[in-house]
Amino acid sequence: MAHDDPQPKLDALDRRILGELQTDSGQSLDEIARKVGSSKTPVWNRIRKMREAGVIRQQTVIVDPKALDRGTCFFVLIRTSEHEADWQRRFLDALMKRPEVLEAHRLAGEIDYILKVRVADAAAYDVFYQALISDVRIFNVTALLSMEEIKATTVLPV
Repeated sequence: MAHDDPQPKLDALDRRILGELQTDSGQSLDEIARKVGSSKTPVWNRIRKMREAGVIRQQTVIVDPKALDRGTCFFVLIRTSEHEADWQRRFLDALMKRPEVLEAHRLAGEIDYILKVRVADAAAYDVFYQALISDVRIFNVTALLSMEEIKATTVLPV
């Protein structure tokens, strides 16, 4: 699996290993090997190869947002009338420096960008909003408050 290979070939064992890592990357190699029906060394070698190929981008922990006083989630829809490279660079720079922005996507359709923003409360969202619009001119911003998180996962189907 070369790192520049756009579509690394994953077999059934690779997929089972990825499934286990996505569920709980804190498992020992012995546990993963037992669950996927292999032994420790081949599992380690496959994990190493998938890291080198960029299939596994990083290993991390998932923290309860409420534990860090970030229990309020807004989805922010942004429309812009600006489409030149300088505006886009300034906008992306503004997003990257804001830790409240967990995700940002450029969209097709009427909305240009959607942001997933986690803050303590509505007042904290307003502080974020004021900072964002002071950094870059935005044509229209709509903030949608998530009333309830129904499903949130980082596990991709394998």
